Amino acid sequence: MEIRTLRYFLAVAREENMTRAAEILHVTQPTLSKALKSLEDELGRKLFVRRSFSIRLTEEGVLLRNRAEDLIGMADRIEQEFISLDDISGGELYLGLAESYQIRYLARAIRDFKARYPRLHYHITSGDTEQIADKLDKGLLDFLVLAELPDSRKYEYLAFPEKDVWGLVIPAGDPLAEKEAVRAEDLAGLPLFCSEQGWNGDIKKWAGSSFSKMKLEGSFRLSYNGSVFAREGLGYLLTFRHLIDTSGESGLVFRPLEPPLETALYLAWNRSQTFTPIAERFLQQLKTSFSDTEKQP
Repeated sequence: MEIRTLRYFLAVAREENMTRAAEILHVTQPTLSKALKSLEDELGRKLFVRRSFSIRLTEEGVLLRNRAEDLIGMADRIEQEFISLDDISGGELYLGLAESYQIRYLARAIRDFKARYPRLHYHITSGDTEQIADKLDKGLLDFLVLAELPDSRKYEYLAFPEKDVWGLVIPAGDPLAEKEAVRAEDLAGLPLFCSEQGWNGDIKKWAGSSFSKMKLEGSFRLSYNGSVFAREGLGYLLTFRHLIDTSGESGLVFRPLEPPLETALYLAWNRSQTFTPIAERFLQQLKTSFSDTEKQP
C-alpha cells in the first residue's frame, strides 16, 4: 500500500467526485480510477459506492479514511522533520489544545518565538483530552495542553502560570443570576450543560453528595456551543471563566462556584518524544516564559 495511493483515496473521499479529485491531484481520471481499483483489490474490500454524479464511502471506506488520515499526517510530519533539521530559522510545530483562557500564555510565547524564528509554521488541533491525547500518542503532535494532571508514567509536563476558575453561565434574567456565587444545592434538578470530561471529573468531585441530584442535559466539547443553548433558555452552562462573553449586551452572566473550584492547565509531551530542533527550542522558550510570568508581582 503506497502513500501516494492513500493520498489519491483521501482526495476522492473528500471531493466525493472522481473528476474533481483528479483535477486537484493533477492526474488523469483513468489513472486515478485504476489506482483506487488496485487499492480495493489489495484490501479485498469495496471502498466506494459509485453513483451517477458522486461517490460515497462504504463502511470499510470510512474506516480506511480514518486510518489513512493518520498515516498521511505522520508521513507529512516525517518529511517536514527532515527538511527542518538544517533549518535554524523555522520549522513545523504541532499542538493539541484544550479550551482555556490560559491559552493566551501559549499564544504570547508563539508570538515571541515567531519573531526569533520567522519561518516557523504552527498547526493547532483543538478538542477534549481523549481527542488530542490520541494524536499525541500516535506521534501526530509535539505538545498537548491538558486541563487535568497528565499521567506522569507517559508524559512529562509543564504547568501553566495560572488556574482556570469554574462557574455557571446563566441567562441574565434568571433568578440564579441574582446570586454572587452558585452552590451545588442550587443546581439540583436543573438542566445543566458541561463537557463530559469536566462533568465526570472536577464537577463530580466538587458537588460531592449533591452530584446525584444534578442533571446533565447535554454535553458540549466547545463551551461556545453550550452558551448558545443557555442563552436560548434550554439550561445552564458549567464552564471556565472568560471562555464565554458575559458582557452587558451578551444576555448572559457568569457566577463562580462556591466553594471555589479551580483547574490547572498543563503542557505535556511524550516521555519518549524525539523533538525536532524547532520543537526543542520552543519548549525552552515556554519554560522561560512561564517562569518569568510566575515571578511577576
